[in-house]
Amino acid sequence: MQGDETAGLVQVKEQLAACGQSHLLGFWDQLGAAERTGLLEQIGELDLDKISAWVETLIKRAPDAAVHHDGFEPAPSYGIEPTTDAERTLYADALRRGRELISAGKVAAFVVAGGQGTRLGFDGPKGDYPISPIRNKTLFQIFAETIGAVSRRYGAVCPWYIMTSPMNHIETVGIFESNDFYGLGRDNVFIFQQGTLPNFAFDGRILMADKASIARSPDGHGGCIRALARSGALKDMKDRGVEYLSYWQVDNPLVKLFDPLFVGLHALDDAQMSSKAVIKNDPKEKVGNFCRIDGRISVIEYSDLPDELAEKRRPDGSLAFQLGSIAIHIISTDFVEKLNTEGFTLPLHRAVKKIPHIDANGHPVEPDEPNGVKLESFIFDALPIAERSIILEIDRAEQFAPVKNATGVDSAESTRQMMVERAARWLESAGVAVPRRSDGSPDCLIEIAPSFALEPEDLTARADQIPPIRPGDRVDLV
Repeated sequence: MQGDETAGLVQVKEQLAACGQSHLLGFWDQLGAAERTGLLEQIGELDLDKISAWVETLIKRAPDAAVHHDGFEPAPSYGIEPTTDAERTLYADALRRGRELISAGKVAAFVVAGGQGTRLGFDGPKGDYPISPIRNKTLFQIFAETIGAVSRRYGAVCPWYIMTSPMNHIETVGIFESNDFYGLGRDNVFIFQQGTLPNFAFDGRILMADKASIARSPDGHGGCIRALARSGALKDMKDRGVEYLSYWQVDNPLVKLFDPLFVGLHALDDAQMSSKAVIKNDPKEKVGNFCRIDGRISVIEYSDLPDELAEKRRPDGSLAFQLGSIAIHIISTDFVEKLNTEGFTLPLHRAVKKIPHIDANGHPVEPDEPNGVKLESFIFDALPIAERSIILEIDRAEQFAPVKNATGVDSAESTRQMMVERAARWLESAGVAVPRRSDGSPDCLIEIAPSFALEPEDLTARADQIPPIRPGDRVDLV
């Protein structure tokens, strides 16, 4: 047995030497048996055959992010509303098809929820952040209630897949257990962790967090592709007959989780991965830009889009590159399966960060300045791999209100305001009078539970259950 272990260690040393990372075993003689086992497991999870290429192309020098392509053009999209008879027929067919697929249990919810609420001044998983205007429901609770309401409406079990990160997985599982999985049933909520990637010093060495631990970070939302397969979530979907994933990020309480029009357009077009988009507020808004390159949909980050393209206008004055990416997708499970073929990875992106680590003598280092590189992958990099992909424009005010910051833009305050404003519009569309201030904002607080209404049309049927609203009222519809 000892001989096998020694032979294995010799092989690991050879592999590390080949990619310039022998220092990972620099403290081996100081480690106990359990620490040695843990370190070897961490090394075994590294893509050692790719490390040298990452160091040369991503660590020692920053890749050229400028966009260089002759075939670069704006991406086509479906509008918020159909404008021709042919489109009206298509949208009607898509709604019908989407509803059929949801009713048949072919659509599942999938949220990436690996972040903490640090920027919000909140100590815990971001999904546990209380955000609703009156009841202070958390993001997780809002999503869960929506999934429950959809399941009842369509007479189907709509499973929920949640990707966490190593920093919040245990706490997230505890939140769901303590809330009895929000009434969805333990068997219908699948919580799993994303993977990690090593952190590098600028010279290409992998940093050590301590003598027995590699410094690692979550591998980005693009890591969900591999994590779905590795965790068993993809097999669970296949066993259930799930064919489509409704993907979103945990910070958006206005997301329409099960959108039959979106699902139907994706299915009718036989697409593999599709996206929702908003019209950008300004040329340099900090969202990704949907483009088409060689006939494939791609997302170019706002910082990488040349100014001349960002400012380019159409004859009617609108932006040529006007479609902003908001990380809402439909992904076919067959496509996820295809992307998990052996050796496949999405492109990696570098981020220069301050990374705590130990030095060559084992002393802890807390850097004051950026001292290394973290790597991550982005889900939108799967788009150009898809043979078919559609984009559906949405009304930002209806479906996109991310809560990212403690104050200012995309803050809890702005998100709650958008939630109240959307609820007010829904009520007014059903003929309910909503008091408004001189600036047009609602002069009341309104919260509409998903069980009361999933969309504006639901309120018309329940108008007799809605009391008159006076200025300053708190309207809690459950």
